[in-house]
This record gives sequence, C-alpha cells and structure tokens, in this order.
Amino acid sequence: MGHDALAQVLRQLPEVTDKNLLVGAEHADDAGVYKLTDDIAVVNTLDFFPPIIDDPYTFGQIAAANALSDVYAMGGVPRLAMNIVAFPASLDLSILQEIIKGSTDKLKEAGVILVGGHSIEDKEIKYGLSVTGLVHPQKIITNAGAKPRDKLILTKPIGVGVITTALKNGKAKPEDAQDAIESMKALNDEASRIMQEVGVNACTDITGFGLIGHAMEMAEASSASIMFNIKNIPFFPKAIDLVKKSANHPKTIKSNREYLASNLRMPDDIKPEQANLLYDPQTSGGLLISVSPEKSQKLVEQLSAAKILAAIVGEVVEKGGVAILVKD
Repeated sequence: MGHDALAQVLRQLPEVTDKNLLVGAEHADDAGVYKLTDDIAVVNTLDFFPPIIDDPYTFGQIAAANALSDVYAMGGVPRLAMNIVAFPASLDLSILQEIIKGSTDKLKEAGVILVGGHSIEDKEIKYGLSVTGLVHPQKIITNAGAKPRDKLILTKPIGVGVITTALKNGKAKPEDAQDAIESMKALNDEASRIMQEVGVNACTDITGFGLIGHAMEMAEASSASIMFNIKNIPFFPKAIDLVKKSANHPKTIKSNREYLASNLRMPDDIKPEQANLLYDPQTSGGLLISVSPEKSQKLVEQLSAAKILAAIVGEVVEKGGVAILVKD
C-alpha cells in the first residue's frame, strides 16, 4: 500500500480521544507520541520495504537509518527497536544474517538496543524495524507548526529513488550510486539534536512520498502554503542525468505526481528532470525543517559546522489556493 493510499484509509478511521495521545494519525505525522509522565512521552514508529540495493549488509544499514529517522524528525531519541522480516524459504539464511548485521551495527551507532522482532515466510525479502523513542512532552516537533515567513531547510539531497532504481536495473554503475548510498546510511541524529538546540517550528523527514508529498502534509497540517525555489533544491547530480531516461523512473514518481498534482502550482518552464525529482520517493532522506527567519541563519551555521547539508529551499507563506508553489 502506498503512502497516499494509507493516508486516505487512516483519515477515515474514527477519531481517537485520549488525553495522553499527543500525536496521532490526524496529520500524517512521522510517528505517534503518547505521554507517560509530565517529563516523558514515548515515540512509536515502524517502516519496512523490499531491498533497494543488492548488498544485504548495506541494505540493513539503510533500513535501520530509515526507521530511526521518524523519531529524530519529531525531536525524540530512539531507544529500542524490533525487527520486521519477510524472507523466502528458498534463500540462504546468510543473506538475512547480513541484513540484520548491517541493521544492528547501525542501531549500535545510534545507541539503540535491538530487543527482538517477528518474521514470516514470503516470496520477496522485506525488512525494517519498529522503533520506540523518548521525548519530553513539551519539546515534540511535529509537521503542524510551520508559520508564514519561516525558512525551509533541507539536510540531504534529493534523488535516491531514481539512482537505486537505475542501479537495480543495471542502468547505473555501483560507483554512480555511492554518494546516494552514503546519504541513506547517514543518521539524522545530529541534525535533530541541532534543530532542537536552535528551536524550530516544524519538521518532517523526506521518505517515500517525496519532497513535495511530505511538504504538502506539513503545509496542510500547519494551515499554510509552502513555496519552493527550484534553484535552491539540492539534487544528486547522477539523479538529474538518470531521470532524463524514463526507464529509470521509480513507479512511485508517477503515483505521487497523480495524487499531488491538484494541490500544486509549478511553472511550465521548470526542467522536466527537476520536476520529476520533486516526486522522487526517498529512502532515509533528510529532514525538512521549518524555522523562523530570525533563527534560520544560526541553524544553517550549526548544521554546516557539523558537516550536514543545510540548503534553504523555500519558505512558508500564508495559506493560498494550493498547498505547494514552486518557482524557478
């Protein structure tokens, strides 16, 4: 089930009323948050998917970084994780062992304890994790707090979906994908820590719904609109080259575009390859942070000092006729 389909189903569920449920499914946020005490709330999330690259160890690292990202996006600290595994009986278990080794090594880097999991037999490998984190109830960062005049800062380039699709189809060489793989393996922990120290209004991580999809959720949750400057959006150079060839398009680009097009305004002269990458499904993407103009420079400086990309890609504006505007 795609992100858009799941979002539609969740919106049709009865509203949950619980005074301790601080973040639920109402705004398609990155994770759920439940208050335990005045000082502690738990953050719960999960994510799993088929391999996007052939190397099982690296896939495990990426899957773990991707699952942890939802907690970081909400200003939380991940503490526990559980495996979610679908694995064919016909394959050698050494493949699964390598996936889990990659995952546990990445969890160790993040200071997260693996406490178990669940596996089923399936025709295709699928792997991911459920993650539990902690956050102070008054320090939660959601996608619903963006305010007009806020600057939008992105912490990783866009285009890993196109690159990994081309790699799996033999249309790209391993060296073409190395920067994208390193980006997907990188934790969002330091970016999360810095944005909490500076103080920001909203955040979401960019994953399968693409930059436009997750920005649209932020805009709608915040009762605002978002304006992107296409010239400031960082794309992986190889993704720009590859997306010009339609054979390298992940199927999700098309479904994301179809679902989002009615709530988006984009000039006709935007380069097609850039327009397509705005919908590109990301795995373990960066954080999209909405921060007041007064604090934006400090955030950029601190992220840059930590050797984290800090691209000011747009701004939040008053709610208009569409949620997302793109300018050249």
